[in-house]
Amino acid sequence: MRFKLRHITAYRYAEQVDLASHMLHLSPRRLPWQQVSALRILCEPTPIRTSVATDHFGNEAHWIFIDQPHQALQVTAESVVDVVFPAAPAPEATPPWEDVVAQARAAGPRAWAAAEFTFAGPMVPNDQGAGPYVAASFPPGRQILAGLIDVNARIKRDFAFRPLSTTITTSVARVMAQRAGVCQDFAHLMIAGLRALGIPARYTSGYIRTYPQPGRPRRVGADVSHAWVGAWLGEAHGWVDLDPTNNLVVAEEHVVLGWGREFGDVSPLRGIILGGGAHDLAVSVDLAPLEP
Repeated sequence: MRFKLRHITAYRYAEQVDLASHMLHLSPRRLPWQQVSALRILCEPTPIRTSVATDHFGNEAHWIFIDQPHQALQVTAESVVDVVFPAAPAPEATPPWEDVVAQARAAGPRAWAAAEFTFAGPMVPNDQGAGPYVAASFPPGRQILAGLIDVNARIKRDFAFRPLSTTITTSVARVMAQRAGVCQDFAHLMIAGLRALGIPARYTSGYIRTYPQPGRPRRVGADVSHAWVGAWLGEAHGWVDLDPTNNLVVAEEHVVLGWGREFGDVSPLRGIILGGGAHDLAVSVDLAPLEP
């Protein structure tokens, strides 16, 4: 599937910003099954300096530095992406989850990169109630993908998608208590629970296609940045992506922007400014399929 992607981030500041430095994660990740054939990032005002590099997790990151006074910033990222997600293995063909945990703990040549995704982070601290919740899907000896599919469905069933009920700093404990949130919250919850069991899990940022057809509901989480979970199935099968907001095993209707331990690692735009005061933020996303 080929998509045209347009992501606009616009800030308006109450006071003048004299200097600004921002890091952008707005380039879809280049993967064996995701090709980026075009990319353009425009900034207003125009930065005096820009640079591009690869971050710790292998995502492409852009840095911009603005030295002219401004009270508004707009960053527009446009790209063309071809996506053909690999099919997930049959659940019964995957190993028991305890074997995956043991492989991650051993951190052998094919496991060390996954092992770092078993540790807690600032936004995904140990447990916070997510551990026992997720553990209910992983009785002894259960194949890992079967457990992942089960907890993916339970989160969709047990938690309400409720915009504006949380912020980017809302804790997993708060989401567990109120049984509501948005895609970022459900990803953090699932990740916290899987890591509590010792299963490597990473936060994936990206987008999802929508179908605004008459008489059919619009897919939750669309037309904005989306988030889901990557889980490691062990050395033989590698990673699989699951979307707890929509109860999906991720396929070619998702576009990967990047991944990390949690949202903070792949925030589309973050930075440091001198001045500015209060600000308003507006984000617009268009993900449209193109002819092959």
